[in-house]
Amino acid sequence: MDPYQHLVESVEWMEQKIGYVFQDKQLLLLAFVHRSFYNEHRQQVLEHNERLEFLGDSVLSILTSEYLYVSFPALSEGELSHMRSHLVDAAMCAKLLQKLGFAEFILLGKGEKRSEGKNKESIQADLFEALLGALFLDGGLEVVKTFFWSQFSSDVLCSLERPIRNWKAELQDYSQKKYQTPPVYQVLTAQGPDHHKEFEVAVYLEEQERGRGRGGSKKEAEQEAAQKALLWVEKTLNAKK
Repeated sequence: MDPYQHLVESVEWMEQKIGYVFQDKQLLLLAFVHRSFYNEHRQQVLEHNERLEFLGDSVLSILTSEYLYVSFPALSEGELSHMRSHLVDAAMCAKLLQKLGFAEFILLGKGEKRSEGKNKESIQADLFEALLGALFLDGGLEVVKTFFWSQFSSDVLCSLERPIRNWKAELQDYSQKKYQTPPVYQVLTAQGPDHHKEFEVAVYLEEQERGRGRGGSKKEAEQEAAQKALLWVEKTLNAKK
């Protein structure tokens, strides 16, 4: 079956999963249109989902910011920002999308299909944010809040209950004590449109690369690079025992 037609025929099922009936079904369909599919099927679709994803990213930030502000009145702005970054990162968004079971409906071009694009964390995360954007445009913020917290409140609580490590701060502390110098971060690539760049960053300890990370911001990519560097440190130390 044509993948777009399959998506169209699945709208009612997806609305049942979401718990909301769209007034404009095209908004829901648009959330699933990856740029690669749009480039190859412009006669079938008029737009891809990146603008919706841009909007949904901001909506998700509002939802999580409000929740953290109300739930943790004693925390500082910096602490709240760190917790929020953990709740809105690509891994979390992809996990929430997988819970809905919507990944199979992502519309991809031939190249992304060959590279198993439906399983890519970044593509799943983009779809999740685009879905939030579609809900916001069709029903407003209250509809998004009802959907998000009815579906994912337990996931948010479980995520916050686990200790959130500040990998950059830990690596900074280790490097200062071990080498008397801070780690050095270098942006290797920055790809994509201005509103949706993906950064690749490397981190160096004493001029030796010890980790690389990717993310939708330099800070996110640096956190992942620092995490990999610290895991390398821990593995090296354990090997010496």
